[in-house]
Amino acid sequence: MSNLVDPAANPTLALAMDLMARPSVTPEDAGCQPLMAARLQQLGFQIEMLPFHDTLNMWARRGQGKPLFCFAGHTDVVPAGPLEQWHTPPFTPTIIGDTLFGRGAADMKGSLAAMVVATERFIAEYPEPAFDLAYLITSDEEGPFINGTVKVVETLEARQEKIRWCLVGEPSSGKQLGDVIKNGRRGSLTGHLTVKGIQGHVAYPQLADNPVHKAAPALAALAAEIWDQGNAFFPATSFQIANIHAGTGASNVIPGELKVMFNFRYSTEVTADILQKRVYAILDRFGLNYQLDWTLNGLPFLTASGDLVAATVAAVEQVRGLTPRLETTGGTSDGRFIAPTGAQVIELGPINATIHKINECVAIADLTQLTDIYHALLVNLQQRLSHAVN
Repeated sequence: MSNLVDPAANPTLALAMDLMARPSVTPEDAGCQPLMAARLQQLGFQIEMLPFHDTLNMWARRGQGKPLFCFAGHTDVVPAGPLEQWHTPPFTPTIIGDTLFGRGAADMKGSLAAMVVATERFIAEYPEPAFDLAYLITSDEEGPFINGTVKVVETLEARQEKIRWCLVGEPSSGKQLGDVIKNGRRGSLTGHLTVKGIQGHVAYPQLADNPVHKAAPALAALAAEIWDQGNAFFPATSFQIANIHAGTGASNVIPGELKVMFNFRYSTEVTADILQKRVYAILDRFGLNYQLDWTLNGLPFLTASGDLVAATVAAVEQVRGLTPRLETTGGTSDGRFIAPTGAQVIELGPINATIHKINECVAIADLTQLTDIYHALLVNLQQRLSHAVN
């Protein structure tokens, strides 16, 4: 067995497997955070466990008073799904060839292990770095995201504890490790629309008012609307109908109401308020009798440049020999709760091809190199700050 695939000789692999063996299906932590805390305490981190309702969160900090770099991530995973479709048990991490299989391998226990091992290496080299270090870890990212990172950030803001740089270990890579760094995310706004009509018999339409017929032109107009053109960092805002329902299930009943759920993934060219006003204007143009409720899932954020982007791009180039692309596509992440505090936020982690899927996996070589990238990032940031002082 080579050192690469031997957990006894590969500390990142060993820790990843230890974390993956704990069935931390959201919002359960299943002992993952205490395992990480024990390692971080040995490096001088002060550990603060922050449970909120059914969610366990960990805030770990080393140092006070210097600019703060934070690793952020989550210990919870999505459910395994049908166990018979896995070729290995999802919570028994299994090495097959040069690949590690199991739930959480890529999303994101592999990243958590790489963070811890990279931090151990960095502190051994720089016992008194030019910046403070922190970990913000939650067990609520895959769930309703109401008692996790958002609550920890509220706690930090209340005591004026500021993160300057934050790397979220989400699986950002596309075809090869490090080819994509997420330096922002689109905003997410969901609309819950109820169009009201009058229920009746299909044979007597004059006695009813079909909300489906009334709403169809308005929905077509919403789908055809150009909301913006995007910009250098963001694609154009997208409107998508996610769910639509009307009727009793009977073929001879005109429905009394139509329910539609739709979602915007929007750029920094617009705001949630602007989108809402434009939707109201379109619906009103068609004379609908409706109710519309909104859920703001997250604001868009962007880290266009700065020390964090520069240090991370350089780290990928040093370890992987390629220049990563900066992208803002994809879904939301907990970075949306951290960025509004003024922090520079990016996301960098393993290849995302198998996340949330049966037989989730990660290449063991990628875990090793991800550790090298995280370590190089810390060293690069140390050197940038040291040069700035000198």
